[in-house]
Amino acid sequence: MQVTCLHCKKTFELSDALASDYKESLTEELLVKHKQDLEKTKKEALENSSKKLREEFELQLKRTGEDLEEKDERIKKLIEDMSDLTKELRTSKKEKDEAKLEMEKKLAEEEDKIRLDATKKAQEEQHTILMAKEKQLQDALKEAEDMKRKLSQGSQQSQGEVFELEFEENLLERYPHDTVSPVGKGIKGGDIVQEVIDAHGNYAGKILWELKNTKTWSEGWIDKLKTDKRAITGDEAVIISEILPTDMKVAGFRNGVWVTQPAFAFSLCDTIRVRLIQLQQVKNASKGKDTKMEILYAYLSGTEFKNRVEAIVESFSSMQQEIEKEKRYFSNKWARDEKAIRQVIDNTIGMHGDLKGIIGNSLPIIKDLELLGDGEN
Repeated sequence: MQVTCLHCKKTFELSDALASDYKESLTEELLVKHKQDLEKTKKEALENSSKKLREEFELQLKRTGEDLEEKDERIKKLIEDMSDLTKELRTSKKEKDEAKLEMEKKLAEEEDKIRLDATKKAQEEQHTILMAKEKQLQDALKEAEDMKRKLSQGSQQSQGEVFELEFEENLLERYPHDTVSPVGKGIKGGDIVQEVIDAHGNYAGKILWELKNTKTWSEGWIDKLKTDKRAITGDEAVIISEILPTDMKVAGFRNGVWVTQPAFAFSLCDTIRVRLIQLQQVKNASKGKDTKMEILYAYLSGTEFKNRVEAIVESFSSMQQEIEKEKRYFSNKWARDEKAIRQVIDNTIGMHGDLKGIIGNSLPIIKDLELLGDGEN
């Protein structure tokens, strides 16, 4: 067996027994050494492993600590973020609540405004409806009043027409020889014209009748009927009315016109007819005179002359009244003017005397003032 020295590196040849002992010794030594080396290696490995583990643990621990710090920072930041978020949420909620309250307030105000507008509009519509109803009622009342007045007028007119027709028929029945004719509607000249005819068929005169069916008396009827009488060359004019002047009881003669109530109309008509017939007989009796005298007498005693004289007298009376008014007016005016002039003169004389007392005889003499003063004395 060859063995190489570990120190000198020489190779030696060993016997089998020695080689066997050597092997055993060397094996045992190698085993011990190996065991030691293994222990050492194991120890070193264990130490290295422990150190490495410790280092890794420390590193891991450090990392863990850093992670924990980072996590703490994150958590802290997260908490801060959550706090800010909570604050923002709280602020947002508060703003939202305030906005909600404001919105509710605005809605309430709008609702009140809408309610007020609706109430006002309803009141206006109701007022408009009431005004329309009131106008309809007033229009209806007015129409009813107009209808009532028209009916009343129509009734009065109808009554007047009936009364006129009845009076006309009574005249024809009572005086069959006379000519009775109504005056057409819308034509001036009274209501009925009666031409008086005597028993011998001679024309004696003309009577103009005016029938009134009113509740009040009017003095204007007199002048109108007198004008109508002249227009038709009538001899007499009569107004028949239930309402008479205050100073008349049943009938009478007023400013050239006869006025009577219906109950006394035919009695008055009998009197007027007799008078007209008598006057006509007197006229007929005087026809034997000379032609010119007859014409003059007939004209002077005729109705036309009488109407013309009445018209002239009325005109002169009216003119005289106007002259009297003017005379009174100018008399008063002259008296006022004379008094005013007298005051001016007196004041002028007084002023001249005052100046003369102040200035003396050097004041010029005004002869007219002295004459006025002497005239006053």
